[in-house]
Amino acid sequence: MFENTFADELAKRLGSSVEVATDNNLIEGILSTVTPNLVLVIEVTSGYGDNVKMYVSVDAINFVRFPVAA
Repeated sequence: MFENTFADELAKRLGSSVEVATDNNLIEGILSTVTPNLVLVIEVTSGYGDNVKMYVSVDAINFVRFPVAA
């Protein structure tokens, strides 16, 4: 019911650090892309290797948090 409004609000925060919680995962990274159905979070690693792209269905999201940088 609120998926479209939720996706619209998330789209305003592209490029922000984000924590996305689902039933099984807590995904931390940069909010990269938002569509009405999917959210893309890029998990940035500080070591060697590639960054991980995590696609999350908007329906599967329990909450989103935008942590404040210390």
